[in-house]
Amino acid sequence: MELFFQRVVDGIQNGAVYAALALAVVLIFRATGLLNFAQGEMAMFATFVTWVLASSGWPIVLAIIVSMALAFLGGALIERLVIRPVAQSSPLAIVIVTIGLFLAINAAAGWKWGYDGKSLASPFPDRRWDVGGVDIRSNAIGNLAVLALVAFLLFVVFQKTKVGLALRAVSGNRESSRLVGINVGRMLMLGWGMAAAIGALAGALIAPTLGAFDPNLMQGVLIYAFAAATLGGFDSPVGAIVGGLVVGLTESLAGGYVGFVGSELKLATAFLLILVVLLVKPTGLFGSSEVQRA
Repeated sequence: MELFFQRVVDGIQNGAVYAALALAVVLIFRATGLLNFAQGEMAMFATFVTWVLASSGWPIVLAIIVSMALAFLGGALIERLVIRPVAQSSPLAIVIVTIGLFLAINAAAGWKWGYDGKSLASPFPDRRWDVGGVDIRSNAIGNLAVLALVAFLLFVVFQKTKVGLALRAVSGNRESSRLVGINVGRMLMLGWGMAAAIGALAGALIAPTLGAFDPNLMQGVLIYAFAAATLGGFDSPVGAIVGGLVVGLTESLAGGYVGFVGSELKLATAFLLILVVLLVKPTGLFGSSEVQRA
């Protein structure tokens, strides 16, 4: 029983990171109706920026905040310079552009920093507590606290501010938003920037748990994030959080209790989860169905 609870705790810790990156995926989908396949690589690049700042003597928390700010600017610039020129093209063309971004960012990080493992300190104190035989680390509590804070701030922005109302309007109907005076381009840049900043935070949370990281840091995490967003619904921030935690638990428990899964096939559980959700409920648990007039 102690082992079971230990795996639950580990799954929740990982799920908090998956949920954070899934939030970034959902933010861009809500703003543009598109999936950004480069989201993980953008987060990885920001994590290297955090590592550079921390290695230069910056306090880790300040390094994360600065890298999030730089990621925000980078995400906004990517939307303006790369995505917007092809925004009127077919969805397939935009998907190919984001895959191109994936490859370009990964190659740029490898060229700049190499593929040797780098280490990043955790923003949380290195503490452990033994609760009934279950090892609870400060990282697990910290990741959940950060996820809760991000979710709260997003709720406040989207539900209580004019900017959030404008973002929701643009995601619902761009043409009508333009007619009422909303600067659609500015809102799209803001959405991409916010998503990039949250991705930077997710990278800074997961890198310390790996011991060493390289430019391939977020590739597996992105699959889990897509699974989380698929499960919760691509237009639901709440669904991204719930989906991330469920995916983390599923990965941990399946790896521990399903013999043929083990540690080698844990990523396959994310693919299986995506497939099952798409077959049973394509909109996800919290996603809203698209309604069209006849």
